[in-house]
Amino acid sequence: MFNSALIDETTELLNICKRLNITLTTAESCTGGMISALLTEIPGSSAVIHKSYVTYANSAKHAILGVASDILKDKGAVSEEVVRAMAEGAVMISGAHISVAVSGIAGPDGGTTDKPVGTVHFATHYKSETTHDCQHFGDLGRHEVRMATVEHAINMLVNRLN
Repeated sequence: MFNSALIDETTELLNICKRLNITLTTAESCTGGMISALLTEIPGSSAVIHKSYVTYANSAKHAILGVASDILKDKGAVSEEVVRAMAEGAVMISGAHISVAVSGIAGPDGGTTDKPVGTVHFATHYKSETTHDCQHFGDLGRHEVRMATVEHAINMLVNRLN
């Protein structure tokens, strides 16, 4: 399911977390748990992976991660404000040290002029600081958008910890 380069980068991420003695959590929407699946593909990942959350529905983002309903209503699930809240909520409720959150439009439907298919928002939360990134992968196909999201999320975590 995952290519060897991505497995290697994920192994590097887990080794960094082990060296820093920190735990990791994920808050996933459009990837549906694929980031967690990749992380747990690596032997010994249980030393790092704390908990993971798949909050596909807006109601789950609110109920589980504490994303404010008004933010979801006003900004939409695919927004900087929502992924920031997801990343912060995941750390708060899990007790992990660092998180990554993703929310996007994988397609083939759901895109708009403002948020076309392939738009994905990312956030990490670590040491009380939340960083955000938005990628426009394009209409690559649902699987390809999701895989690009997983890869970018792992890269974002590695960069955040280096």
